[in-house]
Amino acid sequence: MMTAVGAIPVLFGRTISRSFRDMSLGFAAGVMLSASFFSLIIPAIEDAGLRYGPGAIPAAIAVIGILAGMAAIAWLNETLPHEHFTSGREGPDSASLRQIWLFIIAITIHNFPEGLAVGVGFGAHGLSGGMPLAIGIGLQNLPEGLAVAVALLGEGYDRRRAWGIAALTGLAEPLGGTIGAAMIAVSEPFLPWGLAFAAGAMLYVISHEIIPETHRSGHQKQATLGLAIGLVVMLFLDVTLG
Repeated sequence: MMTAVGAIPVLFGRTISRSFRDMSLGFAAGVMLSASFFSLIIPAIEDAGLRYGPGAIPAAIAVIGILAGMAAIAWLNETLPHEHFTSGREGPDSASLRQIWLFIIAITIHNFPEGLAVGVGFGAHGLSGGMPLAIGIGLQNLPEGLAVAVALLGEGYDRRRAWGIAALTGLAEPLGGTIGAAMIAVSEPFLPWGLAFAAGAMLYVISHEIIPETHRSGHQKQATLGLAIGLVVMLFLDVTLG
């Protein structure tokens, strides 16, 4: 829903500067970075500590889970054909797929870990664990929805279609959320692994997709400011609501 709301300005012909877009995406990266550590990694270590006691085992679970999450998204990135508007095509050859579907696959790879994290948060600790993540990820979906719609306008799509496609890309997150919550519901001991895995998946997206995009046009200062704001906003939400 927040992805669709974020894309609404394109319906009225509103445009945003590239520097503001990069700052907004920096905000999204900050929210995801903060959520990865304060809402996922730290709870994973704490839960593993309760199950296995202090020592190397909780740390090892967090390390393995994070690396597994990053590896899973990296595998999807290499396996699924997709295309970014700025950096071009990635993955295997995909001559049979239209460009718009390649772009939608790229956004799905990006959005799925966010939904996974929210689902794991709710599955782990109910409202107290999931609500900060849901609000934080929702806020960072606003600039992402607008960025997707603006990019589609630049490719020649009309306003309504650009908004509609941007809104549909957000559906990857409920899917990820359902899978994340189901994993925790099926196996309680899987909880710390699931939290760390979701964190690793988001960290990969931050490093591989969002931050490089925000620095591509020379707006590093604005992007870093956005990242700082997003990080502290998510930290505040996590402490206040969690």
